Amino acid sequence: MEFDFLSPVSDDLRDEITQLNQQTIGAQLKLHTERSGVPDLEGVNVAIFGVNENRRALKANAVPSFTELRSQFYRLFPGNWGLRLADLGDIQHGDTVEDTYYAVQTLVEGLIKQDIIPIILGGGQDLMYAQYRAYDKLDQMVNLVNIDRKFDLGDADKDISNESYVGKIVVNQPYNLFNYTAVGYQTYFNSQEEIELMERLFFEAYRLGEVTSNIAHMEPIFRNANLVGLDLGSIDSASANSDYFGSPNGFNGREICALARYAGISDKVSSFGIYEYQNELGKLANTLAAQILWYFIEGVNYRTNENTISAKKEFIKYQVPIDDDILVFFKSPVSGRWWIEIPFLTNVNTKLKRHTLLPCSEEDYLEACNQVIPERWYKAKRKNEV
Repeated sequence: MEFDFLSPVSDDLRDEITQLNQQTIGAQLKLHTERSGVPDLEGVNVAIFGVNENRRALKANAVPSFTELRSQFYRLFPGNWGLRLADLGDIQHGDTVEDTYYAVQTLVEGLIKQDIIPIILGGGQDLMYAQYRAYDKLDQMVNLVNIDRKFDLGDADKDISNESYVGKIVVNQPYNLFNYTAVGYQTYFNSQEEIELMERLFFEAYRLGEVTSNIAHMEPIFRNANLVGLDLGSIDSASANSDYFGSPNGFNGREICALARYAGISDKVSSFGIYEYQNELGKLANTLAAQILWYFIEGVNYRTNENTISAKKEFIKYQVPIDDDILVFFKSPVSGRWWIEIPFLTNVNTKLKRHTLLPCSEEDYLEACNQVIPERWYKAKRKNEV
């Protein structure tokens, strides 16, 4: 894999690591430095890299630097992890934004092919378009989950920005997107036109209050995701001790870290991005961002790998008749998690075969027993039919 477009972490950070407790993350991870170059990725499970790009952000300021975020992350102690971590440094912004996109796409694709989960630290969230494009050659339809206060559908006829990249994902070829889910949207930040478009496309959207009232209900959403993006603007200003994003409402620190852990524990999530980082964020916001990283990696460490054929053979099967349908549920005897089967149509794109089991909750099963069809099952079935 080519790493020519990666720059090392700063010498100050390298020197800072030498002063840390030897049990901290910074003292244990593999680091890209000027002196040693890009580390050997043999045995690495998770690789972090920054992207110094925000030219398509509508509130663009100075080119983002992730030095303070890294400093806070390196100081943390790992859990009882059996993972190897690497920090690959930063992708500097290219001559054009498209050059940066290409570098991100190439690096993410290469890491995924090596079974390494990339964590992208980015400026404008339009970089998630490049994260998504990394799946173009991986021969799969993908589910995208976005933790954000806005849908970011925008106007697909205009140039891509951090508020319209999802629209570009929907309309631009190749068409790899199977489902898009917005977690934590706030209605007053989204036009009714966008809300209606989400419905017409059978996408999923969960309002902030709905998520925070029972955050555990989001676990099945992330269990079905392939890539996840997190907009730091989804965090309330008080939790980040910063008014940069200008919203008093949003996720608090515990909630955003719980969502990051759900993303990490998902067997399917193969890339994770944290976006809308700005240099104006203070120490507390950088500490929270570092803890978001920590919780995602904590989740990765506790994956149960229930996507394998052998694991699914052990699932307990339940059949629930509703009207003219028979809903088929499966429960893992290991984790206690639930899935619902979506009927596969043979005349539809064969890439969808891997989506025949849809993660759900025990509550979905209990409601089905009371003759209530889960809305997520209905949307997924309709998406399979069109």
